[in-house]
Amino acid sequence: MRGYYYDQQAGAPSPPPRTPPPPRRPGRRRGGLAAVLLMLLFSALLVGAGALLGLWEGSAPEALFRDEPSFRAPYSQETEVPQPAETTVERAPTGDGTTLTISPLPDGEAHSLQEIYQECIDSIVSIRGYLDSGMNLGTGVILSADGYIITNSHVIEGSSRLEVVLQDERVFDALLVGRDVPSDLAVLKIDCDGLSPAQFGDSSLLVVGDPVVAIGNPLGEELRGTMTDGIISAINRDVNVDGYTMSLLQTTAALNSGNSGGALINDHGQVVGITNLKMEGYDSTVEGLGFAIPTTTVKEVVDALIAYGQVENRPTIGITGYTVTAEMAAGFDGPQGVAVQTVREGSDAQMQGILPGDIIVEANGETITTMEQLQALKDSMSVGDVLSLRIWRSGHYLERDVTLVDQYTLDE
Repeated sequence: MRGYYYDQQAGAPSPPPRTPPPPRRPGRRRGGLAAVLLMLLFSALLVGAGALLGLWEGSAPEALFRDEPSFRAPYSQETEVPQPAETTVERAPTGDGTTLTISPLPDGEAHSLQEIYQECIDSIVSIRGYLDSGMNLGTGVILSADGYIITNSHVIEGSSRLEVVLQDERVFDALLVGRDVPSDLAVLKIDCDGLSPAQFGDSSLLVVGDPVVAIGNPLGEELRGTMTDGIISAINRDVNVDGYTMSLLQTTAALNSGNSGGALINDHGQVVGITNLKMEGYDSTVEGLGFAIPTTTVKEVVDALIAYGQVENRPTIGITGYTVTAEMAAGFDGPQGVAVQTVREGSDAQMQGILPGDIIVEANGETITTMEQLQALKDSMSVGDVLSLRIWRSGHYLERDVTLVDQYTLDE
């Protein structure tokens, strides 16, 4: 599960200039049950592997709900910034007509916790992602009786081979149907019939206070099939992780590394979300702050992945970034705006010479002070449109025209 750090350090002193501060997805967790996370990636990495920076320009990961501002300069052009690990899993055919069905809320009384567990546990699987130097462990949810599995994109990132472990302990090699980094969703396919697909409910019917449970594999396969209960504590919570903004369900149900890709379930046994994030504190315990991708988003993305292998017509600048607040800017004598954290290879941003450490202060004539502003402007445009940027670099202002490209072309 991704962790995303809730920075509670008080009175952090200003570090030396050019100290990188970026909000980011954490590196994956190392070591079986050791709970060390930085924006807790639900996937449990046993050994090695680099972190994915996934948000090309959204608000998907700013160090969320930060208590104290961080007075740090953005990346300098000399700073080496990690790039996403390549995912080389063999691809499955697409376009067989399978879609995710959202069922209406059933009539009748709520189910007991025992009933929900018995109804849903066979629809929950374990995911193993084999890396060059270790393994990612996560959770998945069965979509169809013939072997479609939903999980998180970050669970399989950097993998060369995937396995799915069923509740009866049968193990199957899995092919990758498609993955979508901005929504943190992926679809796998195994060669198996007679599976027990989950029933998916309508997340738009949820209200704060509704009871829910989460089923997954916290801390890996040692605690496989763990169920925790809680409530929906917020709806449509915008969370910025590595530059992508995701609108998520917030829950008090306990989530831990390894729960990524698991099920958030309503009191009628319907999956209403795919768990993917937890908030972590640097120097104190933060409990009851977990997040899940709502099924309204899951259906849209999963249907596109099964049909085409990617989500198309999603414009992107090709950068990751984060907001530079007035307090942060004062720490390095620069402007407010959006600091560029990474630049994707193959993007027009790279071609036009945008560099990590640049601060975007204006776009299409509009003053830019937050990542959300830049994201909203980009989202109002189409693939192929040109975004005119004014950037600050080491005390000088530069102009750059960047053509928006389709997000999936940078994730391949």
